[in-house]
This record gives sequence, structure tokens and C-alpha cells, in this order.
Amino acid sequence: MNVAFWPTAWEDYRHWQDHNAKLVDVLHTLIEECRRNPFKGTGKPEPLGGNLSGWRSRRISHEHRLVYRVAGSGDVQTLQLAPCRYHY
Repeated sequence: MNVAFWPTAWEDYRHWQDHNAKLVDVLHTLIEECRRNPFKGTGKPEPLGGNLSGWRSRRISHEHRLVYRVAGSGDVQTLQLAPCRYHY
């Protein structure tokens, strides 16, 4: 499964690379888990509702969440990552 960062999600990722290596390690683990199984794993995966219906989230930390969805089907799926900082 391919991974696609929204532009602001990429900015969040780059920010953490410069300022918080521990969060980057957690984020890498969560992304790999999402690629293998988007619906189960660590970070308390949960579906989102309202205007984010179809998206899911996992905890990166108490303050930050990985927000993502799987687009496409079969062999042509992409894990789309939305902005990750300051969701709670």
C-alpha cells in the first residue's frame, strides 16, 4: 500500500523530524501498522464521524492523532494521511 501525505501532514512530519524524534518513531510504527491493517493495532484505532466520516484516527500521543483513510481498492490502495498535530 502506498502512503500519501497531505501537504500539511508532510509539514507536521518534517516539524517532528526536527523537534521530536520520539514522536517520529511512534508515527513510523503507526504508519506501518496502518499499511498492514488499517482497522486494528496500537494507538486505539477508531472511525471518525461527521465531516470526517470515512477517516480513522490513532493516538500518536496524548495531544496528537494520526488521521488517515484508505483510498482505492485491491492492489491499488493508498493510505492517505491528514494533518497529525493538535487533534486533542
